[in-house]
Amino acid sequence: QVQLVESGGGLVQAGGSLRLSCTGSGRTFSRDDMGWFRQAPGKEREFVAAIRWSGGSTYYANSVKGRITISRDNAKNTVFLQMNSLRPEDTDVYYCAAAGYSGSRYDEREIYDYWGQGTQVTVSS
Repeated sequence: QVQLVESGGGLVQAGGSLRLSCTGSGRTFSRDDMGWFRQAPGKEREFVAAIRWSGGSTYYANSVKGRITISRDNAKNTVFLQMNSLRPEDTDVYYCAAAGYSGSRYDEREIYDYWGQGTQVTVSS
């Protein structure tokens, strides 16, 4: 069974940090572009960050640029999201996703083939 499993979410005060992890199983994701999205209740799932399979290029939503870093360890089939200077508006469920190749559409939900179950991030003011 192919799965992506997120971990590392939790409750943190504003200004704090969290590191999310997403580990794949059932197949290797080392040749996939990977992305992180987030979603609040009643809202659409929105793009946060993406990374090419090689790790050579990364992309960020304007709202998180400079505060969040995406990285990956292909040997461990894992992608990370380091979140610093967290704000209450970052409170969401965070999802990782895998796409065989995203091209210029890395911020579009539709091109991702596999999704994790999500991990809750709550930032208190």
